Amino acid sequence: MAGRKSSHLFFILLAILVSSESALAGKPPKITRLQFYMHDIHSGRTPTAVRVAPSQPLNFSSDNPMAAMFGSVYVADNQLTASPDINSTLVGRAQGIYAMASLGEDMSLHMMLTYTLQQFNDSSFSVIGRNPVMSPVREFPIYGGTGVFRLARGYCFAQTNSTSGPDAVVGYNVTLFHY
Repeated sequence: MAGRKSSHLFFILLAILVSSESALAGKPPKITRLQFYMHDIHSGRTPTAVRVAPSQPLNFSSDNPMAAMFGSVYVADNQLTASPDINSTLVGRAQGIYAMASLGEDMSLHMMLTYTLQQFNDSSFSVIGRNPVMSPVREFPIYGGTGVFRLARGYCFAQTNSTSGPDAVVGYNVTLFHY
């Protein structure tokens, strides 16, 4: 008898899940387009991105400085602003980790960052993917979000606006599909 009750419960939960998915499927997603600038600061007294592993660059016998950085992991809490000027309006933060993921000449990172935006009541969306840093324009997928951006999907384009040593200002154009 207990087996029948648990199978009935399973089918009821499955029916609820399918009906909620169907309700979302019938509703067109909202589309939000955003533009902002991320300030990734490694230098100075108040860096916003810090290497946490290894504590020093790896020691390879290679002449390739990118290979020496392979495996380095950074934690970031970067400002997002309305313009490339760091003193412009703060619109949110990009928090997460990224790692040097290339042994070649191309300087590629693997990013896992969550972008939280003040104007949307601190709602957020997450970007996970490969970042070939030297490419003029990079495209990243958006996987989920919170608040206004719950169930978000989409993409963003990133373009380096400026660099100064290890520091960079990166412009983002974001297209979010959410319910």
